[in-house]
Amino acid sequence: MSDFDHILNWKLLAGSHAFPGPDGGTCINEAAIVACGYRYQSVTSVGYMPDCFSPSICGLAMRLNDNATDLQRQRLMPFVTRLACADTPKVERERASYIDARIDRSVFFTREFQFEDELRVLEGALAIGRQADPLGVAETATRLDAARNRATPVKKRSDSLPAKVKSWFGLSQALEGVD
Repeated sequence: MSDFDHILNWKLLAGSHAFPGPDGGTCINEAAIVACGYRYQSVTSVGYMPDCFSPSICGLAMRLNDNATDLQRQRLMPFVTRLACADTPKVERERASYIDARIDRSVFFTREFQFEDELRVLEGALAIGRQADPLGVAETATRLDAARNRATPVKKRSDSLPAKVKSWFGLSQALEGVD
């Protein structure tokens, strides 16, 4: 993981995110999209991933990302550049079968989640079929930094009733000063 030392300030977080915050602040799949040169986008399911990403591998990565502790989650950073490895339907079925045979879905969101075991499953699934095109660490860091620098925080909306009504009907200018 030492090759990734200078991009570790990109912090992986649980769940999907509207934009990468000052510390990165995205899930593994959102970071992978940026690392591969795509424009940043929120990922709420693997269906939002570009076609060059393996759905079964990204699904497992999402599971690991969302169930891990903050410390464990950062150990997923080296996998960010390896998720763009979509292959033929036959290989994708083989990957899915490999994962399904080794992951107990009945403990999907329970305390019985075993990070180390599932991380080994991710490594095994990534060994099946096409490997992601190698991305240089410098190029990856540049792309992640560019996404972070382009990001602007989402303006916090007011919880007041007039503000909600304005937002529902797009009346923010027409009702200026009603709060």
